[in-house]
Order: sequence, then C-alpha cells, then structure tokens
Amino acid sequence: METSEARQRIEELRAVLNENSRRYYVDNAPTMSDQEFDTLMHELEALEAQFPEFYSPDSPTQRVGSDLESPVGRNAEPGTGVEFVKRAHRYPMLSLGNTYSIAEVEEFAARADKLLEGGFTYCCELKFDGTAICLTYTDGVLTRALTRGDGLQGDDVTENARRISNIPVRLHGDYPAEFEIRGEVLMPFASFEALNREREDEGESPFANPRNAASGSLKLGDPSEVARRGLWCTLYHIPAQSVPFETHDEALTKAASWGLPVSDARRLCRNISEIRAFIDHWDTARRDLPFATDGIVIKINELQAQRTLGYTAKSPRWAVAYKFKAEQACTKLLSIDYQVGRTGAVTPVANLEPVQLGGTVVKRATLVNQDQIEALDIRVGDSVYVEKGGEIIPKITGVNLSLRPAGSVVPAFPAVCPDCGTPLLRQEGEAKWFCPNQDGCPMQIKGRILHFIGRKAMNVLAGEASVEQFYNAGLVRTPADLYDINKYQLMSLEGWQDRSAQRFLDSLAVSVDVPFERVLFALGIRFVGETTARDLARHFGDIDSLAAASVEDLLEVAEVGDVIARSVYDYMHNPAHQEEITRLKAKGLRFSGAGAAESLSDSLAGKTVVVSGNFSVSRDAIKELIVSHGGKCSSSVSGSTSFLLAGTKPGPEKLRKCQQLGIPVRSEEEFRRMLPEDAGSAVEPDQLTLF
Repeated sequence: METSEARQRIEELRAVLNENSRRYYVDNAPTMSDQEFDTLMHELEALEAQFPEFYSPDSPTQRVGSDLESPVGRNAEPGTGVEFVKRAHRYPMLSLGNTYSIAEVEEFAARADKLLEGGFTYCCELKFDGTAICLTYTDGVLTRALTRGDGLQGDDVTENARRISNIPVRLHGDYPAEFEIRGEVLMPFASFEALNREREDEGESPFANPRNAASGSLKLGDPSEVARRGLWCTLYHIPAQSVPFETHDEALTKAASWGLPVSDARRLCRNISEIRAFIDHWDTARRDLPFATDGIVIKINELQAQRTLGYTAKSPRWAVAYKFKAEQACTKLLSIDYQVGRTGAVTPVANLEPVQLGGTVVKRATLVNQDQIEALDIRVGDSVYVEKGGEIIPKITGVNLSLRPAGSVVPAFPAVCPDCGTPLLRQEGEAKWFCPNQDGCPMQIKGRILHFIGRKAMNVLAGEASVEQFYNAGLVRTPADLYDINKYQLMSLEGWQDRSAQRFLDSLAVSVDVPFERVLFALGIRFVGETTARDLARHFGDIDSLAAASVEDLLEVAEVGDVIARSVYDYMHNPAHQEEITRLKAKGLRFSGAGAAESLSDSLAGKTVVVSGNFSVSRDAIKELIVSHGGKCSSSVSGSTSFLLAGTKPGPEKLRKCQQLGIPVRSEEEFRRMLPEDAGSAVEPDQLTLF
C-alpha cells in the first residue's frame, strides 16, 4: 500500500471507529457488531505499525472507549442525558485485548511462559456482557461508584448503584479500611424482556440487547427507576494497589467473604490444555445462564507476575479476552426491506420467522449490502442461518439449500431509493448503494433533524415521533423550519397539549444561545463530531471564515485530515447548505464567538504548533494549554508551522518534514519554559491498572 493510500485508510478507520465507539458507549445503540469493530481495530493497528509516521496518541488504538457523554437524539430515553459529576479514577480503568482465535490465546500463554519462566497459574473467568463499574468501600460502607468513563475519570453513579439489589451498601467480615473493586452491571434476560415489552407498549423503541439496556439504565437520573429495572452486578477485579494479596484468585475469594457479589464461575488453570477445556465447557454451558456472556477472560493469577508483564497504552499484557463465536439459528426468510440511513446508504434488512437467539427473540437481520445477498445466493422463502453474538441486528450467514422452495426468485436490489424514488448511485470501490438526494429524501431529512435537535447539539425537547409528525404535516424539511413552527400548528397535531407545546417552543428559544461549536456539530457535516466541531470553531472563529477556507486551510486544524477536510469543504460549498446557514443566522443562532479555551496568557500568540508523540498529560490537555496561551494547533507540518512540540515517539514523517523546512522541534520541557511560571505544571499520572 502506498503511503498516501495508507494515510487515507487510517483516517477513514479512525473516523468510523470513533463514531461507532460513541454509538456503543454513549448512545447505547451500536450499528456495528463487536466482531466487525474488532476487525477494523485490528486493521488500524496493523496499518499504524506498518506506517509509524501516522502514529497518534488520539487514535482509537491508543484510547479506552468513553461513556462520559450523555445519550443524544433518537436513542436517548426519558431520564437519560443527566449531567453526572465526573470524578477521577484512583487507578485508570483500562480495556482488555481480545481475540476470536484459540491460536492467539496459545500465543499469549507462550509469551507469558517465556517472559515469566514458569511458576505461575492462570485464572479463567466468564466475560460478562454489561457495563463496567468501579465501587469504593470505606470502613465497609459503599462510598462511591464510578462508570468506566474515558478510563481516567468516570461518571459518579453512586446513588444509582445503591439501588442495584445485590450491591451491598455495608460489608461484613475482615474487610480493609478502604479499597476499590471493579466489575460489570448486567441486565438479566428476564428483566430485559420485561423492560422491552413495557417500552413497546408505551410506543418507545426497544433496546437492542441486554448490554445496551444495562448501560442506559445505570445512567438514568431517577434512582427509583434504576431500582425498578432489575439490574444485577458481578465483580471480578480488585486493583493490586488496593489490598495486600499475592494472587488475583485470593483477592476475589476474600471479597466474596465480605458479602460482595463475586462470580464463582472461575477456575485456576496450569496450562493451555486446561484453558481450552474451560473455554469449551462455557461455550456450551453459557446458554443456560440467566444473563449475557460473550467470552472468557484469561488472567495471570500471580500479582507479582502481572507487575512484571505490565501494560500497553490501553490494555494489560497479563490478560486477554477470548470471544465466543457467534450463536447460530435456522429460520425462514419472509421478506426483505430496504432501509435508507441518515447518510443515504441503502441497507437490506431481512424479515424472519421469530427465532430464539442469544437470549432474545430475533425477527430481523441485516443483509449488509447487495454483494452480500449475491454471495449468499439468498431467496425469499429460504431457510437461513442467523448469527448473533449478543450485539445488534443479527446477520444472515448462510442458506440451507436443501430446504429451498421450488420456484424461488432471486431478489432484485432496488435501482431507485425506496423512500424517495431517486436513482441510486454506487461509487467505485464502495460496497453500498447510496441515495444522492440528500436534501429531498425523507429518511435522510428526518435523520438530520433528529441529529440537529439532539442533547449534545441544539438540545431541543422533541424526539423521533415528533419529527415524524412535523415532517408528515409539512412543517419541517430543514432545521431552520423548526424555528417557524407556532403554537397553533403544534396544538393541531395529535397528542400535543398546551404544556408540551410551550415546553417545545421554550426549548427552541433557549437553543439560540447554544455556542457556535455545538451549532456547527448540529449541522451534521459528515465525519465532524463534537471534538472536530469544537476545533474548527476555535480555529476559524466564525462560520464565514470556515466557509471561505480552502482544503489546505482546513488541514491546518488539529486532527483534521484529508477525509474530514474534503467533507467540510464540500458541505460549505453546497448552495442548499449555504441557504440553510443563512436562514439559521436569521433565526438568531450563534455562528461566531466560539467557546475558546480560557485565556491564561499570550505567550504563544501568533504561533502555530504541531503536536506529536506522548506527553506527561493527555494530548488534549497539551492542545488546551497551547490555545489557552494564545497559540494555534495544527495537525500537519507546513511553512506556517512555528515549531513541532515533540513528546516521546513523535511521528518520523513530521520530524523529517521539520528538518526539510528548517522548523524547530521543541521538547515538552522546552515548551513549558515558554509559558509563564507554573502555567504548564502537570500532575504525575497514576500507576495503571486493569478495569
């Protein structure tokens, strides 16, 4: 692969993985299976290893997925979106490296045996499919419960954790004066099915799986509602720094004696044969469990051996997760629908005879795209194999040809958009067909409106059902139309009362004070998430400067690469989008005065800094420091670069370009000397630990 191709693919992978990480951890509504996500992550890891000049500490390969944001838009249920207090973890909560290959588990064991020279054991445990929690007990009393967050800080959900029935508020026995214990909050299948029945009865969208339901329930603002959801907790790790034990298994055994809900489904293993036997047992036995599991975690049991092996940037070298293969069932394909997504991508979805799979009843399954339909040689009426690994919409993976009915017909993929009738397009190298009618296709329009009114965007009090009503009544076609709706029109719609209409109009009035960076995010420019919108707003200051920017100008913004730059440029030069921005300006929305970082000095005024490598604090903190002292951050080295701020392991390509252009390279220590005294001091990072 050529360097330019690698850079573009790396940028695409980072954008896709970041978006799907947000959907998984924040919205609790993933659009990609765990295995698909892991496959893309492994591809990105391989490319970054092959092309180290594109290394970035902000890459999803270097960071733990974060649940700190609140759910937005159509996926948010009432009671979510609460701003919980954020608190730092005493010991960062990292994620696990995972594999779907027993051969890679064997490689993990072989590496451990070589490095540790024998004399150790493995502790094998179930991998629970829920949402991570960290509990702190002081003098035997539960004093704090934090979500994983971004690994360094999490949301304080202590009051909600107290309402989970099997989390003890007070311990008994010879517990330490203070310690942390970590684990997973789960929603048993019985609670999940009851909750989804309730949601469907109330006209709300059901949760996709128990994991999403558990995560969303833990973040509710009403602790009494959390108690009603039937959540369950299982605990599996005490940080070695918290208590003086010699082995992981000993720590868990003691925790159970204090009354903590520790899983007894674990086994000490001496070699790979015993590990394989444990995996084989639970690959079958897990189907009888009352909650979701998706694999086995294999940990080095001796804590001193764990310390010897240490950590990578985001996971321990002394543990690995083996993911079970997806479960499979056979059922009949009744029909195929073709759905249009917010970006215009057309996805075929199979309607199935209901079948039990992965703890839930499956009625629909994705067929991915036209190529997949053709590769499977699938027909309506076929008996098909459906797989699901506890994720989202299951996939059809094969056809039982022996049961194919006579006279079955090959399905014809639509030539026009099933929603608006526009001829579909398929760009070279793309797997999906797209509807190009982005400003006239109903599903795309409604999707953009939902994004615009989301909590992290304009925070307007309306949801999917309201947007559907507005669209069907002809009231809304673009976000600007929302600001033309009056109370009389609302009261004419089914279900609207005086109070609900006034609340909606009041939220619209308040939304005009939303800062520029959130308005920019609300526009829904492809690949522009919250962080990129903030960076663009701070760099250009107002929408007119952004609209006038060339692709080269956009590339000067930190972390904006070719893919994002071209997307922003194309959006800003679309006449329909220009007209929409003009209308929104006229409604009073803020398109200037970005919420810049707090100004501490002008020490870096007029300087453009490129940041590369690892530092004593996070890379985002370094960028904030630059901006707060008057500087600008850029993602690429050019003639306008003032200096390269190089931490450990800076990008080789950036260093070479600095040498070619004669641009100075400064260390973190030199950089801090450029700032006023004490302005750039940093707290020493805590020692790392798992979960």
